[in-house]
Amino acid sequence: MGDSQLGLYVKDFKVRTAIISWVWGAYLGDEGLQNGIRAKVASYLRHHVDSCMTKGKICGNYVNSIFAKREAISAGYDEAIMLDTEGYVSEASGENIFIVRKGKIKTTPLTSVLPGITRSCVMQIATDMGYEVKEERFTRDELYIADEVFFTGTAAEVTPVREVDTRAIGQGKAGPVALGIQKKFFEVARGMHNEYADWLTYL
Repeated sequence: MGDSQLGLYVKDFKVRTAIISWVWGAYLGDEGLQNGIRAKVASYLRHHVDSCMTKGKICGNYVNSIFAKREAISAGYDEAIMLDTEGYVSEASGENIFIVRKGKIKTTPLTSVLPGITRSCVMQIATDMGYEVKEERFTRDELYIADEVFFTGTAAEVTPVREVDTRAIGQGKAGPVALGIQKKFFEVARGMHNEYADWLTYL
């Protein structure tokens, strides 16, 4: 936040930072963490790579995410999945996305998505668990035929997706790969694995 002057040239503005702490449960619900959520492919697209700074958590970047989320909730879903301007899957409104197919894990490359901290942690955890993890573009129909889909994010943590656009994903419930990674992720966050100790900052 800054209040030096009005206008769009903000180079010399003073920056003031506020840190707020409060009790917050599971972002997409406890049931969603356990059983998976329902997601809808949004009509709103993720920003083109040349339209803004896609690697930063800049407040203006969230405008189309807000519209996509509202659209999904209004249609009875829990979250929105956004495509990029070429029609490939990008990410959710506020989370990175992974798919599982025949035991292999794929996530979208960083071309037009936020380089999430949770995303990189989950990629490392999954690799350490013996999974092959690839950064590769994929299409909407690959979502539909995936064995599993899950989201990652600071708020969402590791949340399975059981349905996309009324189509059941896999068995229509949280899958074993996502739940296994989720379990280890929570253990890591609680300091139960010394090999990831440098990820943690104790308060």
